[in-house]
Amino acid sequence: MWPEQQPTEELLAQAKVGDDSAVNQLMDRHRNSLRQLIRMRLDARIQKRVDVSDVVQDVLVEANRRLETYIGNPIMPFHLWLRQIAKDRIIDAHRRHRVSAKRSVDREQGMVIPRGHDHSSIQLASLLGDGGLTPAAAALQKEMAAKVEAAISLLDNKDCEIITMRHYEHLTNQEIGSILGLTEPAASMRYLRAIKRLKAMMQADETASGDAVG
Repeated sequence: MWPEQQPTEELLAQAKVGDDSAVNQLMDRHRNSLRQLIRMRLDARIQKRVDVSDVVQDVLVEANRRLETYIGNPIMPFHLWLRQIAKDRIIDAHRRHRVSAKRSVDREQGMVIPRGHDHSSIQLASLLGDGGLTPAAAALQKEMAAKVEAAISLLDNKDCEIITMRHYEHLTNQEIGSILGLTEPAASMRYLRAIKRLKAMMQADETASGDAVG
């Protein structure tokens, strides 16, 4: 989902010595990734009121404003730093455009279940060991993607978040640990437990469906 790190590091080095074109390239090469992230994380109902492109532009403007400070003290990889700015903008959008007064601020903080990301959902379904998933069966693939997404939506926020970061944002356990304030082994363990719960939930759903048919 995010651009390769090495070219980013090269552009950061050029930006550090005052190369304005490097700054522009740096922002441009992350624009599409930011758009994917914001489209995935911003509540669909809010997207009817807020243009994703406007949020992307706000993030890039803010990143450009704070870039010198970041370069002076790059406490995390650039794409994670951008991701944090984007997350803050998403939280702001959720607070300004409350979907429901009954939803708490914590529930508004970007925890939106990925929808329509069939490729990632299909890969996750394969990881969960669904033997009926075949590359040639497009209809079945879409069905499995929808089942995975529906099951993720039933997980608690911690499980949902870490699965989303791993399989939809394509972050590593090390990167997730940095974001969540965990060690890499702790992030890996949390992920494995979340996958175990997701698999159990899907198996229970299949069993219930089978009993209903029977």
